[in-house]
Amino acid sequence: MTGEPTTFTDLPDLASRALGGGVVFANDELFAEKENLIKPGPAEATDAFGHKGKVYDGWETRRRREPGNDWAVVRLGVPGVVRGVVIDTAYFTGNYPPHASVEGAAASGYPAPLEITDWVPLLGRVPLLGDTPNLFEVASDERVTHVRLSIYPDGGVARFRVHGEPRPEPQVGSVDLASGGTIIDCSNRFYSAPENLLQPGPPTHMGDGWENARRRDDGNDYVVVGLATPGRVQRVEIDTTYFVGNAPGWASLTSGPLALLPRTRLQPDTRHEFLVSSPEPVSQVRLDVFPDGGVARLRIWGELDG
Repeated sequence: MTGEPTTFTDLPDLASRALGGGVVFANDELFAEKENLIKPGPAEATDAFGHKGKVYDGWETRRRREPGNDWAVVRLGVPGVVRGVVIDTAYFTGNYPPHASVEGAAASGYPAPLEITDWVPLLGRVPLLGDTPNLFEVASDERVTHVRLSIYPDGGVARFRVHGEPRPEPQVGSVDLASGGTIIDCSNRFYSAPENLLQPGPPTHMGDGWENARRRDDGNDYVVVGLATPGRVQRVEIDTTYFVGNAPGWASLTSGPLALLPRTRLQPDTRHEFLVSSPEPVSQVRLDVFPDGGVARLRIWGELDG
């Protein structure tokens, strides 16, 4: 039928950074950082050397001297059913992993990576070729939110694509009440301005957000946002994308005496969405972060008043 994908690579990459995907954990990334796995575009060659050796545009672990294998966890930008994966070993020739496998998990909420335990096989252990975009179809109808790439025993992978059919959570709240709003108050704007929280579109780097200084007391940081228009809040988005080692540990959202979101744990480099309910229209909200840290975007989805 016209318009249907002819191969799984025609389907969306559910792990794409553009959709909010993130590499949330790797057991080792000594030579090259895990975040490179889902960078847009193909890997690039470089002749540069750093303190830890040759610089690679990918994820590379150290040489293992004990039994076991290395692995990385990717949170999908959009949950879905995986139909195929690409394990691209571009420019890894004498240091690529000879084998790999992929598992998936459907996690509710925003657990820490090591709290996810219900992994199911998506792709059994398969051989890889070096400097090659290794393509594998996946025969599974499981809806997953996270995937785990395991390599055996160690080595480097340039890019990891997870193609499939999106199965997002039902959404509520059609209007971002904060879009076009103003910053009324802010406890600290040392590294970057809180006005970035309300910018349109996804963040592009860590400086494209609000980041305060490290606190050395018993307090916490906050920002007060005047909404562009009053409304009943139904869903809140707190996005810590690109804040990896400096995201807040927790956050809460209030409007005067009304608690919209109680103090809730956050994850680094994650676009969080929380269903909330305001019994009456609100015109401003206060985001508290505990104890400090960076937030990229704040969206307040709801219904207009009247």
